[in-house]
Amino acid sequence: MREALENDLRAVLNGALNMLGTVERMLPVAADVLLRENVDRLAEVKALDREVDAQEAQIEAECLRIIALHQPVARDLRMVALILKSLSDIERMGDYVVHVAVDGSELAQAPALKRYVNLSRMLERLGEMSENLRTAIADRDVTRAEATVQMDDEVDDLYEQIQRELVTYMLEDPRNISKALMLMRVGRSLERVGDHMENVAERVRYWVTGQREG
Repeated sequence: MREALENDLRAVLNGALNMLGTVERMLPVAADVLLRENVDRLAEVKALDREVDAQEAQIEAECLRIIALHQPVARDLRMVALILKSLSDIERMGDYVVHVAVDGSELAQAPALKRYVNLSRMLERLGEMSENLRTAIADRDVTRAEATVQMDDEVDDLYEQIQRELVTYMLEDPRNISKALMLMRVGRSLERVGDHMENVAERVRYWVTGQREG
């Protein structure tokens, strides 16, 4: 019975890691749409997002089956709770990455307002965060999970920098307002991806140690 539980727990954990990995694969595709105006890849981002949605439904059903069948306790139960709570965060990450790609395809229809240096850095940093987070969960590494939380600070700082720059562009020339507002929305979507990763990372300590605070 214990072996069956461990096999089921390993399967749902791997499923959640794969789901996070799917979102991670979406980031460079969205970057290609936004930064290199490769609008043909928008369909690819949307297809990956549908994959994320399907993974969420399957893993959620499996978690509920584990609870009903095995009635896990202690760390096993905390793992199932971590996964169930994190599924919606990961699914929302995928949605926001799609928003970035959709806005990127719209922005590609006209000359760029500026070089998207900070947006590019945000996308890179989110990819690094996701990779770090997957490793933290796979290795049950609380320190690495906390490092992931710290990485989100740079994403927030970049977002604030983008906002300030775009306000300046709007004040200089009202014709920039529409495009600047869309770029602000892109920055906001990326900032929200970071927030959802942070939510998942913050649950790792409780799962591993049973303690909510460091």
